[in-house]
Amino acid sequence: MEFLNPVAMLVAAISAMVVGFIWYNPKTFGNAWMEASGMTEEKIKGGNMAKIFIMAFIFAFLLASTLPALVIHQMGVVSLAQGELGMLPSYDAFLSDYGDAFRTFKHGALHGVLAGIFIALPILGTNALFERKSAKYIFINAGYWIVTLGIMGAIICGWR
Repeated sequence: MEFLNPVAMLVAAISAMVVGFIWYNPKTFGNAWMEASGMTEEKIKGGNMAKIFIMAFIFAFLLASTLPALVIHQMGVVSLAQGELGMLPSYDAFLSDYGDAFRTFKHGALHGVLAGIFIALPILGTNALFERKSAKYIFINAGYWIVTLGIMGAIICGWR
């Protein structure tokens, strides 16, 4: 059974970029984010956008590479079933019984959203508090990650 699907991870990383284009668009939360973050049009135009998007994609791919451990329950068995000479016979027996359990888009989305709420929100919120940013700033950015991780989790868990 394959848990680390590189195509799903690639699509999940791309989905983070797509959600970002929508989320931070001026017609959605873009203007509110610019105001809350202190970003200006001049600052945006002064950045190396190619570098920013390439690095954002690399970071999204790294995140997508770690999500299987959070959204696919069977990943925990891998570390438990390793013997000195490889996987123990019980590993195959376990996967024959439970290999497809909870491997749905819906279940992955649930775990992705939970990761957004219980991992991304506290990290972003803590940084924003020390940066003296507003609750609006925290919720715009955390909202993006909650939605994005939900979509990424759905892709990674459900795509086989």
